[in-house]
Amino acid sequence: MLDKITEEIAHFIGVFHVSVEDARYREAYQEFTLNLVQTEPDVHPVVDSDFAAPFELLDYEPGIDYRSPGHDPWHVRPWPPLFQGLPRLHGADDLHVGRDHHWPQHWSYHAAAKTMKFDAPEMQPPGSVANYLNQAIVLSDDDYFSVGGHNLKFSPDPIDNSALFSGAEYAASLSPLGDLERPGSSAETIEVIKTAITHLDAAASGPVEAAQIFLHGTEAIDGIYVNGELVAEAPLLKDHYTFDEKTDDSEPDPQSNTFISEDGAVTIKVSVELQAGGDTLVNDAVMKNFWSGGAVTAVLGDHIELNAIIQINAIWDTDAITSAVNHWTTGDANELYNIATFERLDNSGVSAGGSSHSSDYPAYWSITEIKGDLMIVNWLEQLVFMSDNDVGVLSSSGVTTSIVSGDNLGMNHASVVELGFGYDLIIIGGSVYDANIIQQLNILFDNDVVGAVSGFQTTGAGAISSSGNLLWNQAHIYTIGGSDRFDSLPQDYLDAANGLSSGGKTIPGGVLSDHAFAGLDGLRVLYISGDLINLQYIKQTNILGDSDQIALAMDAVSPHPGAEWSISTGSNALLNNAVIVDLDSFGKTYVGGEQYSQETLFQAELISHQPDFGASNPDALVNEAILFLDDSMLAPDATQTGANIPADYDAHPDDGLNTMLGH
Repeated sequence: MLDKITEEIAHFIGVFHVSVEDARYREAYQEFTLNLVQTEPDVHPVVDSDFAAPFELLDYEPGIDYRSPGHDPWHVRPWPPLFQGLPRLHGADDLHVGRDHHWPQHWSYHAAAKTMKFDAPEMQPPGSVANYLNQAIVLSDDDYFSVGGHNLKFSPDPIDNSALFSGAEYAASLSPLGDLERPGSSAETIEVIKTAITHLDAAASGPVEAAQIFLHGTEAIDGIYVNGELVAEAPLLKDHYTFDEKTDDSEPDPQSNTFISEDGAVTIKVSVELQAGGDTLVNDAVMKNFWSGGAVTAVLGDHIELNAIIQINAIWDTDAITSAVNHWTTGDANELYNIATFERLDNSGVSAGGSSHSSDYPAYWSITEIKGDLMIVNWLEQLVFMSDNDVGVLSSSGVTTSIVSGDNLGMNHASVVELGFGYDLIIIGGSVYDANIIQQLNILFDNDVVGAVSGFQTTGAGAISSSGNLLWNQAHIYTIGGSDRFDSLPQDYLDAANGLSSGGKTIPGGVLSDHAFAGLDGLRVLYISGDLINLQYIKQTNILGDSDQIALAMDAVSPHPGAEWSISTGSNALLNNAVIVDLDSFGKTYVGGEQYSQETLFQAELISHQPDFGASNPDALVNEAILFLDDSMLAPDATQTGANIPADYDAHPDDGLNTMLGH
């Protein structure tokens, strides 16, 4: 170790040498810069290019035809192009050139020729598809909290949700469909569709106690309905609710709870903030079915079609609020929305071929056969159940207090998109059962008790919100295929179906010369010997119990009546959104049996005033459950009725408190 003087000398010498080296570096750098070759970099002028995008992207239009450049005997259509190029000679048995009908003059050589067989591109028939999806979220967030120096214990009877379950069962019973049994076979699927039709036919509208019911049933519904009223535009969710605060993962900006007064003293913001609600329950589903479709569909049996939207909003929001906060500002009222849209794309006037005025008709046909039924089933059930029944006692102790015992988020989302095969002609030997059903149900229990302990008073600003809930059902059924596309089955199509059922491969000339096939060189045919069963089903349910019990008290040692208060026990959002896009037909549908179409809209609002607190004072309800921690009151009372829970609160189902911040 160096002594102090020696260490200072060593440091001085080191600094001196560093200074000398810096001077040397500076001299060397100056000599180096003088020897550099000075060059001027090439500077290119900046040319502003004109950029423009004059073409606007349009929505999907299935009826638009496209013919590729050059020679293409098989007319290519956009959804999907199954044939490309001229078929090769010699090959499969299911592609034929017909000679049994009158051909146009420029095809006369076909009539003199013998039946020729060609090697057709392989066409895989669409198989049956069945998706059963079940999404469920269950959350219990029943909190107990005690904040401030009030020396009190608030122990009311806990909420057990039995009333919530009873209310949910009653609200679900309003639906004319009830609980449909999940089918497991084609026969059971047909039975579900028939059962739904029977129940909807038997449904009758009318007031049911506190419920307001709107029922509209007809062969075809077109338009937007909001709470039973036909409107031009549907309301937007973003105007009533935003997910920004729920989905923002960024760090919040820190806000100071202190400020410096004119005399330099540091003062703490004295406030109490409680968020005991603010829960969000979301079910979101989109189904798009493009599994099979044809420009012309011929059905030997019956054609049964059902489109139905069932929407129910049920709320129990009876609050008991102490008169001690009458001077506080109050929150918003509840909002209930049932929004349903029925929409159709009728493209029956669009030709399957290039032009309906063309004199060219198909000279070739390719047949794909399905033996038995073709079933397309998508069955989706979504459930969010949340229990957020909080119990707490609050007082201000001269600090900034923030309690969040709610603000939960539960979200189910599903998206099903099925892209299959397109044909020029679909022949069905059996019947067609086609159903799109959406059931939506929101159930909210928000019966709050906010009472004040004797002596509670405030002089500062205050705000309380015990409602402000949003119940939102929105459903959209979009069908491709006009409601008036049906016609009786012509004899030529019946002959074609009978021939295919007996193993034949011939398409009669009357079918080939249908104006729907004008401009096509080849005809793509799908033959289904059994039934075509199409069921798209969405059921969405939100159930929330948010009945809070809050006691307001003063600090026992140093009361702060000037504290700012903000209490929210509501502001929940129950949201259901469902969309079904279903392809029925690109054009005409011929039916040999009975043709039945039904579209039904059922919208109900249930606003209940139960439980009935009657003339009970919320302050009395709170004080009955308050146990003052005083030696004289801790002695057992033989006349006690059991309203006061013992000091041990283990019997209450709580999770310890979701979030609590005290500054």
